Amino acid sequence: MQNWSWLMDESASTVGPQIDRLYYVILVITGIVFVATELTLLWFIFKYRHREGRKAEYIQGSAKAEIVWTTIPAIIVIAIALASAGLWDEIKDPDSVPANAMTVILTAKQFEWNLTYPGPDDELNTEDDFTVRNRLDIPLDRPTKLEMYSEDVIHSFYIPDFRLKQDVVPGMELMMWFQPTRTGEFPIGCAELCGIGHTRMRGTLTVHTPSEYQTWMNEQLQAQP
Repeated sequence: MQNWSWLMDESASTVGPQIDRLYYVILVITGIVFVATELTLLWFIFKYRHREGRKAEYIQGSAKAEIVWTTIPAIIVIAIALASAGLWDEIKDPDSVPANAMTVILTAKQFEWNLTYPGPDDELNTEDDFTVRNRLDIPLDRPTKLEMYSEDVIHSFYIPDFRLKQDVVPGMELMMWFQPTRTGEFPIGCAELCGIGHTRMRGTLTVHTPSEYQTWMNEQLQAQP
């Protein structure tokens, strides 16, 4: 798949290139509108500058111009919404989560991310579950689904390299899923101002090969009290 990340770090998730492509389409549209608006402003400043002996003219406005500059932005916004609807459903719809996804419980609180993993039985809420703090470790060969909760205030789980972000709201069960495309370590941040320790609420997402993930999981199981 084509890499659209020429202004940002290369994306590391399956949906990253699609999000980048949509981002650049919006960037080009808004860039054209910005340049056209500024050029028009400069032209008006020049054309209607003060001149000796020139009287000001008063107009009542133009219904045609009002319709044009209202209709065109409306069409553009609707087109962007329609173009992004399928991608939004792929990312946010629970029915879009692949059947083979590994489920991890994420619990946010001031100021840390706690992640509970399934053990060797690959099922949560069993005796071999284990919990780690501020790190999300996943295998490369399968999708990961996060069941997300907050114990206190609104947090926002943000993985820039995956182009994904999800608010975590007290009293709500929310969901995020993704599939990595390469191994490596990627930063996790909180994108919602959540208190005085907000800047310290960071973590690391590590994508392992399957064998490396199995080794990491065994080490975590041995380290559990």
